[in-house]
Amino acid sequence: MTDHLLNLHVDVLAAMHRGGPKAFARLAFALSEDPEPSDADLDRFHDRLMAASPGDELTALWHRTLTTWDLESQTAWSSAPPRTDERRADAYTRLGFGGDLRKALDSAVPIFKEPGAVVISKEFHPWYTRESAVARSFYWNAYERLLRQKGWSNAAVSSLDEAAHSVVERLSDPTREEAFGARGLVVGYVQSGKTANFTGVTAKAIDAGYRLVIVLGGTLNLLRAQTQRRLDMELIGQENILRGADPTDLDALVGIDYQDDEDWPHKFVSHGGRPSILGAFDVERLTTNRDDYRRLLNGIRTLEFEKHDRTRPLYDAANLHRTAARVMVVKKNKTVLSNLVQDLRKIGPLLSEIPALIIDDESDQASVNTTDPKKWEAGKVTRTAINGLISDLLKILPRAQYVGYTATPFANVFVDPGDGDDIFPRDFLVSLPRPSGYMGVQDFHDLDSPDGTAERTHVRGIYEDTGDRLQEAMDAFLLTGALKLYRADHGAPEGPFRHHTMLVHSSVRTNDHAELAERIRDMWSRADYTGPDGHARLESLLSSDFQRCSDTGLPNPVSYVALKPYIFRARQLINSGGSPVIVVNGDTDSFFSQIDLDFDRTPRVWKILVGGTKLSRGFTVEGLTVTYYRRTTQQADTLMQMGRWFGFRPGYRDLVRLYIGREEPLTKNKTVDLYEAFEAICRDEELFRSELARYAPLVDGRPQVTPAQIPPLVAQHLPWVRPSARNKMFNAELVEVRSPGKPIEPAAYPRDGHVTGLNTERWRPVLSLLSSEAVTCRLQPDSTTPLPRSFQATTAVVPHAALLSVLSSLDWEGGKVLAPHLTYLSQLDGRLARVDDWLVIAPRRTALHRIEASVLGHGPFSLFRRSRQAGKAFGRISGLEHRAYAQQLIDGARVAPSEPGVPDVGPYRGVVLLYPVVDATTDAEVREVVTNGVADSSQVIMAFTVIPPSAAIDSKRQLVRFRAKDSSRPDAIVIDSP
Repeated sequence: MTDHLLNLHVDVLAAMHRGGPKAFARLAFALSEDPEPSDADLDRFHDRLMAASPGDELTALWHRTLTTWDLESQTAWSSAPPRTDERRADAYTRLGFGGDLRKALDSAVPIFKEPGAVVISKEFHPWYTRESAVARSFYWNAYERLLRQKGWSNAAVSSLDEAAHSVVERLSDPTREEAFGARGLVVGYVQSGKTANFTGVTAKAIDAGYRLVIVLGGTLNLLRAQTQRRLDMELIGQENILRGADPTDLDALVGIDYQDDEDWPHKFVSHGGRPSILGAFDVERLTTNRDDYRRLLNGIRTLEFEKHDRTRPLYDAANLHRTAARVMVVKKNKTVLSNLVQDLRKIGPLLSEIPALIIDDESDQASVNTTDPKKWEAGKVTRTAINGLISDLLKILPRAQYVGYTATPFANVFVDPGDGDDIFPRDFLVSLPRPSGYMGVQDFHDLDSPDGTAERTHVRGIYEDTGDRLQEAMDAFLLTGALKLYRADHGAPEGPFRHHTMLVHSSVRTNDHAELAERIRDMWSRADYTGPDGHARLESLLSSDFQRCSDTGLPNPVSYVALKPYIFRARQLINSGGSPVIVVNGDTDSFFSQIDLDFDRTPRVWKILVGGTKLSRGFTVEGLTVTYYRRTTQQADTLMQMGRWFGFRPGYRDLVRLYIGREEPLTKNKTVDLYEAFEAICRDEELFRSELARYAPLVDGRPQVTPAQIPPLVAQHLPWVRPSARNKMFNAELVEVRSPGKPIEPAAYPRDGHVTGLNTERWRPVLSLLSSEAVTCRLQPDSTTPLPRSFQATTAVVPHAALLSVLSSLDWEGGKVLAPHLTYLSQLDGRLARVDDWLVIAPRRTALHRIEASVLGHGPFSLFRRSRQAGKAFGRISGLEHRAYAQQLIDGARVAPSEPGVPDVGPYRGVVLLYPVVDATTDAEVREVVTNGVADSSQVIMAFTVIPPSAAIDSKRQLVRFRAKDSSRPDAIVIDSP
């Protein structure tokens, strides 16, 4: 039966496809055969909405349409912000819909108000409008249809549409006469679907006219092939892969790289015919699923572009939209990229006419220049191999646009903005929203909630007193496999669960992996999973853990007895091939070709994966349910990339478990909490995103800041976890160090006597406040000082502003070494946290060694001797007893008053230890600077240690912030600190 109402609405909405909502009744009348206008169609539409059942096609049509209008970032038809009631109201007004119909639509299609992509951008020429995108959208439309077939919601598709559009519109117009290459960065979440975004960007870009797309897809063939398959399946499609061959002719299919792929051809997008015959253009693959780019294999001919009109350049619209696009997915490998650069150069002058797009997946890996600028020859930049070859591509393709993709952007934002041949995202930076259904930071860390719900649900700590819990983690792996099988048999909509994996990562050394894998095999064989002990453990774990945290909306067994048959089946699957373990730590492609770990081509992977770094970059561990993680690292981006437990877990997110070390060795004398470290870098990431969101809104139609002007982009909540590797941070400038309750003790005091005298003079206001009478400062016994100890000192209470004025005026050897601390201290006036004043303590040496003198007419003070290390900075300034006493005052501020004679230290008072220091190695040298009891102020260094109150911090906790230095503007201020 023909659905006339649906057909009418399809036609009417199609007429609005370019310009947004228009008067519905008027268009409906124009497209219908009715002799005069009528409201009957709108009445029938209202009644249909009110009575619609799930799956109603008319409701689905309006769901897609309204969601698209809700999410469009910029429109000509509405000035209201996207994702708001005001935007939806504007659409209804233009459609001419009344109150009852509005209510019915709002009920059927709720406004999608989740945050969208955040964009920091330079001003750009608006060439890629919604109208132009609709006019040329052959490959995007095919990709969109495929996403909907895969079950993507309307909101997810529209959100991806907007995010991809915001990238493409900031590229250069491919028909532009003047060559221009934009540089951008897209920041996603670990394992959150970045590939889907750059597939969408590629589809829109080739539709718009980009004719050469180079995707840098990882450092291993395994990763490159994954990306190639995704693009072939979701964008390039069956007809372009077959290149005119008859899909039913088996002889013609010989050599097709997917003929043994179980998803070929039914899961590969079909365009309904050869695109060039359908009025679009073909896409030629210069690489295949099996083969990376090779010289002469595809031939230089495939890189040549034929012009329809030879009198015009290739980028002219008359040529551009009639020529095929070329797409290649290449490995970040010196040989491969060198071959590509050399082949491109053979094309000659045409290179300057090719609109090209370079997509760099995991752009902070291998792509960043990690050579030390201090070692460059004068006026010449030395580059690492991959960075240099990317730079070569950008030079020989002047119309090439570079877009990097990463979940850990720290190394990218430290790239020198002034290096025009490098990959700093000078034109735009896009932060993608957290996708719906994604398990990320918030699912494992309660960043803002004290109740610990996320931790109780998914995280199992490994402490010294709990043992290593490896057997429990293996039991959880078997148990969750059985639960997946049970759910699949009992109607779970996401089942069957094709892959089921466990990741064990406790070391970066391959020898350790072999030993651990052997231990796991031995433990598995002795686990008694078919006997009473094994079943008893599994039954206990089911009741104490998984039944307590299960998703009640999914099928779950009422008892272990109901699950027991599935335990047997899960064990069989995990044991298939003779071993439950696969070691994944190879450095070569040949290694990966030997192990059965192709999640795309292998029907089932049910294994425990033991490995290290090779499992952390770009490689998606499908079906990951249990993670056992104990490896420490001092780099935030490395730690974050190890978070393979982040991702999409449809139908089993309640089963996900993270066993993580809470007391792991970092150095010989220090242990760290890996869970705390992850939480810290998660806060770093959230702060980075919030900084982008803070400066993203336009002011008077113009950007507030450009990517190079964003205030400190990268935060460091734990001092021992650096944002990135040292060789990626040569251009990083430390901006702020927050140290609540921790000592700040600079040591780079000037050696010039004149400067020393000026610095000492600047302390005069504080020296004048110090009393001449000494008090006794007594340490309380603790683990570090088991016996009571004391020392003499003079004290004073100094207002916060007065101390900050002194510290801000000081000169230092080697630049502004105190500046990052001053940035923090300057905020302790109620904006960041409240500090009223400071207790200044000027310790005295013991009577036996005391050398006293007045300084600038105040005192007398004890003079201390300190010697410089290697003739530069001093070692420790404060004495151990003095620092321990000051720390006790800070740590016990809310517990008890200070010693008699010493002012109390409350929650809003810090402590300063002040030392008149002489650069000397003997007491005799100290006495030489004293004449008649007066010290030569040019020889006395007023050294100090500052300990802010523990409460002097906001909810973000301890924090270190960085920014990138710009070599082209060495004296430029990025932005004033808040």
